[in-house]
Amino acid sequence: MTDQVEKFLSKLETLLGNHPEKNKIMEDYRLHVEELLYEELIDPEEIYDELTQRMGSPREIARQWRQETVTPARMQLLFVLLNIGMFVGGIALTIIYNYFDWGWAEALWTRITAVPFIIMAGYIMFWGLLGYEIGKEFGAGGRKLLRRTFFISILPNLVFMYLVLFKIVPYEWFDPLLSFPFIILCIVFTGFLYPVCLAGFRWGKRASV
Repeated sequence: MTDQVEKFLSKLETLLGNHPEKNKIMEDYRLHVEELLYEELIDPEEIYDELTQRMGSPREIARQWRQETVTPARMQLLFVLLNIGMFVGGIALTIIYNYFDWGWAEALWTRITAVPFIIMAGYIMFWGLLGYEIGKEFGAGGRKLLRRTFFISILPNLVFMYLVLFKIVPYEWFDPLLSFPFIILCIVFTGFLYPVCLAGFRWGKRASV
């Protein structure tokens, strides 16, 4: 790296002080700088100004990280709880619909079962957002966090799929959704969720620069 790059990174490292994620932040910005210099031809005398223009000054970057400290544990917990919340909400609605004669539950169930592919599209967007937010917050260093968060979050889905496939959960609860083609589609759909997460992660990593 050139002297101007080292000057930029050295100032950033100093201004970050005792930030708990300092090492990861520095690793992330080094990777961003390397990618930028690899992809584009920049005048060596103008590198510092170009980095400041694209990423912000070291002081601005450090101030932003001090104001918005998002730890990996918090990010993981957020998405795990969101997925569990949707999962529990779906179970609660199913039980209410099948055991209670409540008009609002029947109306809501009818609307949801009428647009399953829209629901699936929305769920795909949720997983894409998971990858995007992790990529944006943690950059290249967040890939391990992405894998861990994904597999913890997807566990309730896999358990539920097992219960349905082996008819531990009554099929009639999910009429008219559960047909063999739809079950196969759901299995294939689940297999595509991690690539969607990964695509979102790459997009978020670029957006963080």
